Amino acid sequence: MTEEKIELNDTNKALLEEINSLYPDGTVFVQFHGEKAGYVRHDQATQKTLPGGLFIIVTDLTAPNYTASHELLHLLMLLQGFPQIFFQLSLGDKELDEQMMIMSTDLYNVAMHRVVVAEQRKHGLINDQIEELYFKGIEHTLTKEGAKDDDERALRLLTLLDALVFYGEDLPKFETRLQENYPLALAAAKKIYQKIAAKPIKSPFDMRRTIVRLYGLFDEQMQEWGMPALHNNEYTTVSPVLSARQLRLEMRQVFEIFHSDMKERGTNRRAYVGLRRNDHQNSFTMAAPQPETPEAFKKIYGMPVQKFLEEHSIPYIVRK
Repeated sequence: MTEEKIELNDTNKALLEEINSLYPDGTVFVQFHGEKAGYVRHDQATQKTLPGGLFIIVTDLTAPNYTASHELLHLLMLLQGFPQIFFQLSLGDKELDEQMMIMSTDLYNVAMHRVVVAEQRKHGLINDQIEELYFKGIEHTLTKEGAKDDDERALRLLTLLDALVFYGEDLPKFETRLQENYPLALAAAKKIYQKIAAKPIKSPFDMRRTIVRLYGLFDEQMQEWGMPALHNNEYTTVSPVLSARQLRLEMRQVFEIFHSDMKERGTNRRAYVGLRRNDHQNSFTMAAPQPETPEAFKKIYGMPVQKFLEEHSIPYIVRK
């Protein structure tokens, strides 16, 4: 274990102060414990909730302040009311659920990184050295594309989507190398990135729209390659962003509730899923009403949206 005294830089100290002014349960701390891998990836920090607060632990010391700022900005966005994702459904296979959750979270993070990376660049936390270390992280994660090229296709696409968000206008510095190593994945990633980067993200509503769009575009590419779609629009719950007017509407005007083939996580009961009518994204899950009758659903559909969400402790974001 590397025993090296690392101090948070001024930008991170200010970020931590802002987070602690918003954090509801105790205090947020940053700790550094680890070796130096010699590359940068976005899985080099973890969070632990302990008595007294939340600990962000930077587990690789290659670029500790960069990694700390990345984790702090993710946390700040959640505290500022950006959408979260939840996994409340199960396909009935633990290993498959694990894979689904990892890939869904990676796609969600690609969308979130549009804001996180922009903030890091604004504060001078990404320079030529960090960009090169990030490229080494890509090389460490992926093998080059070859003739028989299928096991890593989804991983390459996810990794390169994130790289396009990370490099932004600096992509030309790395494009030749990416093109040489991963031509198919780069072309597919560019096609998707162009569509999700067309509009700026200025609010939680914009972010949710980007996440939902990304889930759909990723599935389209998987199917184009003859691979199974992930169906995160049904599997992953994305917290809904609703206007004051929508919260007053009846449930039937905003959501469609259907009986999923998937089970509730942790139980073996079939789940009901609430899909937003406008984008067909899973916005909440619920157990079957008791008694499970047409009248019970009629009653649910007639409830004001806000009343239903609050009675069922379903997180939502109010659109400003």
